Amino acid sequence: MDFVDILITWLVTASSLLILTKLPLGIEIDSPGIAYVSAAVFGILNTLITFFTLTLPSTLTFGLYGFLIKILTLGLFSFFINVIALTIAARLITGFRLEKGIASAAFGAIALSLISSLIYTLFINPSPALA
Repeated sequence: MDFVDILITWLVTASSLLILTKLPLGIEIDSPGIAYVSAAVFGILNTLITFFTLTLPSTLTFGLYGFLIKILTLGLFSFFINVIALTIAARLITGFRLEKGIASAAFGAIALSLISSLIYTLFINPSPALA
């Protein structure tokens, strides 16, 4: 992943967070600037949590740990990482709040994934059928 990909991911995540504030999920962000900071912190936290809970243990066990985690959790491990990262980011950043606590983080993680995927599909990497 090069710098341009990281920049695009950051902008899409920030845009998705701003859209989330308009939905009744209990996520509040005071300004677009805070959304950009929140997206950066969320991305860093997501990367660190994934590295220490999935990548490093998988490397040390020759991939067996990662395989078992993904199979046993039916792919929900990434969802839990997103919920944890959103919760920590909201606690670290002034102006980013989860009004309903973990419920806001859970629904926010689902909505963030859906909105980000939609933005990528429509604007970043549209399929020929959509063009």
